[in-house]
Amino acid sequence: MTLLDRLHGVLGLRTSPRIFFPAALVAIVFVVGTIVFTEQVDAFFAGASGWIMTNLGWFYIFGVTVFLLFLVYLAVSRFGRVRLGDTRPEHSGTAWFAMLFAAGIGSILMFWGVAEPINHFANPPMQDVPGQTDAAAREAISFTLYHFGLHTWAIFALPALGFAYFMYRRNLPPRVSSIFQPLLGERIHGPLGAAIDVVAIVGTIFGVGVSVGLGTLQINSGLNSLWGLGESRLVQVVIIVAVAAIAVVSVSVGLEKGIKRLSNFNIVVAVALLCFVVATGPTLFVIKGTIESVGMYASALPQLAFWNDTMGDSGWQNTWTVFYWAWTISWSPFTGIFIAKISKGRTIRQFVIGVLAAPVLFSVLWFGVFGWSSFAIERDNPGELVEPVVAQGDVAQALFVFLENFPLTTVTQIVAVVLVVIFFTTSVDSAGLVIDMISNGYEEPAPARQRVFWTVAMGAVAATMLAATGEGGLAALQQVIIVVGLPFFVIGYVMMFMIFSALKEDAGEGAPIRVLRWRRVLPPEEAARRSDEDGHDEEYTVTPELVPGQEPLEVDPILLDEETEVVVDDEPEIVLDDAELLRDDDAPQADLAGSPEQVGSRRTWRGE
Repeated sequence: MTLLDRLHGVLGLRTSPRIFFPAALVAIVFVVGTIVFTEQVDAFFAGASGWIMTNLGWFYIFGVTVFLLFLVYLAVSRFGRVRLGDTRPEHSGTAWFAMLFAAGIGSILMFWGVAEPINHFANPPMQDVPGQTDAAAREAISFTLYHFGLHTWAIFALPALGFAYFMYRRNLPPRVSSIFQPLLGERIHGPLGAAIDVVAIVGTIFGVGVSVGLGTLQINSGLNSLWGLGESRLVQVVIIVAVAAIAVVSVSVGLEKGIKRLSNFNIVVAVALLCFVVATGPTLFVIKGTIESVGMYASALPQLAFWNDTMGDSGWQNTWTVFYWAWTISWSPFTGIFIAKISKGRTIRQFVIGVLAAPVLFSVLWFGVFGWSSFAIERDNPGELVEPVVAQGDVAQALFVFLENFPLTTVTQIVAVVLVVIFFTTSVDSAGLVIDMISNGYEEPAPARQRVFWTVAMGAVAATMLAATGEGGLAALQQVIIVVGLPFFVIGYVMMFMIFSALKEDAGEGAPIRVLRWRRVLPPEEAARRSDEDGHDEEYTVTPELVPGQEPLEVDPILLDEETEVVVDDEPEIVLDDAELLRDDDAPQADLAGSPEQVGSRRTWRGE
């Protein structure tokens, strides 16, 4: 027994020591090291982020566009019919879309809904039109939707698809390393697999920490607008402690259902706030502008998807687009696992269309309403938003200054503060669950103390980035996350190759679609624990392998040309007539036709 195993036993944990302790150590070293060696840490992140932005900004820009094109290809290709699991979807379409909204954009929209459009309105990103003009407004909306439209959700969707496929199609553990199984095989349980998962956990801690930091800045600004509380690092640390404390209580006493209801309530309130702005603001102007935004985004997207500011080289893209992509991809494992869990049973085509289309449509609506309302305020009262948000650089107070131009200012500002608090509290709580799941390698409940630790770790990292660095505020968050995000882009490229390789292996090279069934895989330490507790159980394995007894039947080769299309939950799957296995009533439905000698890699499985 190693030292880590003994420590694991003493602390009463039930996780993978080789993943839990290294990831925890990185978080602790960052917090302590930043406090003790503030200047050195600042210099490192400033230098590293500066080098990355100067030399690798293009890599971030191009990477996200490649992710998006890859997902679209899978959706329209024959692989789009492959189902993510052996069951029907567990959630209705309406419930699924609502949960997708809650997954990744609630807190983002609250912070940037006003701040980004008004920034670009004052300072057009391409510097090709005068600021605060009609042309500047159109460019501002186009860039805002580029940042929070298809590209952002492609960053979430890629790992989510990987998780869904390997968790529910191949029954592998809920870990980032599982996506690398086609390359690593059993070595996903070894040092390299552990290193991948440690990187994923650390990135998620920092990514969610940045989100908490941005939320803290906004809450602090809201409290200052309401009651003159002042904006200081001390107040921000107190806010982080309060948010983390609420999340700790949640994970300790098991308030998942209550938090889920609270999240749904938050979405309803957010939509109500949106409707309030439309009804009490320049309604016709906002409606017309929002409709125009769809066309502006569609026409500008091909150019923006590859734009690198080559000629201007102003550095604008580094602090906006590169920061966004690095931030989003660093916490994509957290969002990805959540999206994968709620998408079980859907086809890849349904998955890609749903994950990309539904949230993007709401983003267009949200930024259209708040963006065009901001332009109207600035048009009627020049400097009302540009002066505090852009000239003074107080991005966090954008929403609260915006609400001062509407009726019931105090009420709406209180509602906005409550929305931000709930969004970030539930995000931290959910992130703690997902990080613990990656560390453990299984989805069943684990000791609450593990989730409590990860929740505290995220709060500590956020507080350290805001209060213990020399930069402080948004600049500190940007520098750290741009560095942390780099390895995730490398992993993203490998992830595309892994997903495609697995699809070709499981669905074959040719036209017919088969669906292979894999046994459930557990990490070695968890499998050993369950074996000691329950005796040997054939329901799980440590080695990724197919379900026994699934060898193909001999079949007349002439049947290979007699294909028929069967509609399964509105998605067609190709099967072969007169060549189906009789189903085992106790086994999931997965029938096989054709032999390797006769059809090679084109063996055809029939799913539900």
